[in-house]
Amino acid sequence: MVSISGLIKRYDDVTALKGVDLEIESSGIIGILGPNGAGKTTLVEIIEGLRLPTEGTVRVLGIDPQENPRRLKERIGAQLQTTAILPELTPAETLSLFAAFYENSIPPKRLLDLIGLRKKARARNRNLSGGQKQRLAIGMALVNDPELLILDEPTTGLDPVARRGVHDIVTELRNRGKTILLTTHYIEEAEKLCDRVIVMKEGQIVADGAPFELTSRASGASTVWIAVEGKLDPTPLMHAGALPNGREKEYFTFQTEHPADFIVALGDLLKKQQVTLTDLRMKRPALEDVYLELIGAPLDEKAAGASLPSNLPTNS
Repeated sequence: MVSISGLIKRYDDVTALKGVDLEIESSGIIGILGPNGAGKTTLVEIIEGLRLPTEGTVRVLGIDPQENPRRLKERIGAQLQTTAILPELTPAETLSLFAAFYENSIPPKRLLDLIGLRKKARARNRNLSGGQKQRLAIGMALVNDPELLILDEPTTGLDPVARRGVHDIVTELRNRGKTILLTTHYIEEAEKLCDRVIVMKEGQIVADGAPFELTSRASGASTVWIAVEGKLDPTPLMHAGALPNGREKEYFTFQTEHPADFIVALGDLLKKQQVTLTDLRMKRPALEDVYLELIGAPLDEKAAGASLPSNLPTNS
């Protein structure tokens, strides 16, 4: 779907992308995660053909975005961070208008069903809620039935209910076989939705893999809670590398960097001691732990705004 080699993007004395190499295969949700200023939007706008690379090669569906922009736009769909929606039109009229821009398009009624706006088909866009406007923006990106769908921070500024609605749409699109490139700075969103997560920091890719693969590399320890009937001697668990961490009500708590060894030791302990396991809970390092290891402290305001000079045009 996407092949990028040695991609560099400079704005005067600011380097927003520093030699990015990236390959994206078809199907699934690929998340690009990173703080403000990491280069996420610059990367996807180059993929969309909205910005020129300074150096490097970019191919999207085998097409150079700069040489054949019209051909590329027929085959991809993009929901930008800011989408201009004509306030006096209705969702049905908006989708019909955008469908007229393409040789092939999905009927507006089908799109309205997909994005959950059938009941709002004849409402004025100005009267839609923030979540409904974001659904409509996704529908506009889907109108040409794209092979690659790019969503740039689609849930920013939405309340939890509206965010979940967008998540449901994105998940349904994946189930229908779409390839979706999604940028976000919400860690839990990337962990929940994405089949693959690419973490960016200061214009570079610092991690790339499935969420489970990334969390398995975390250096943090797992926490284990166990509840038993009988008198527990935790010595075998400690020999397996677990560190006692006190008690929480009826639960003994342990920290371990080797949870598999802990489970084996617990099984042996239950066979040899006069105790019965009544409950076991485990919390492994989450994607958030990996992210914080890779990214470190949040960017300060100066650094967060440094990736794009103020005189550049905004999305429209």
